[in-house]
Amino acid sequence: MTPDWFEREIIAPVSEREKDAVRVAQRALRIPPTGGMDEATRASLRGVQSLYGLPVTGNLDLSTALVIDGLRPYQLQGDE
Repeated sequence: MTPDWFEREIIAPVSEREKDAVRVAQRALRIPPTGGMDEATRASLRGVQSLYGLPVTGNLDLSTALVIDGLRPYQLQGDE
């Protein structure tokens, strides 16, 4: 099941919706929620991907979004 906040793989956000999705991931990863795919975001995504045995791309893809959705604190579950 796709998380509500995730629409498609994000290499570089091109819309406000994609920036919002990146912010959701950034908050779950406890890095500043800029909405951009900066090096801190890519490094955090690569860390999650490596830890969970996913392809290490640094992109926000569906598999990574599913893992991140599970990592989000309960208080942020409705924070899209």
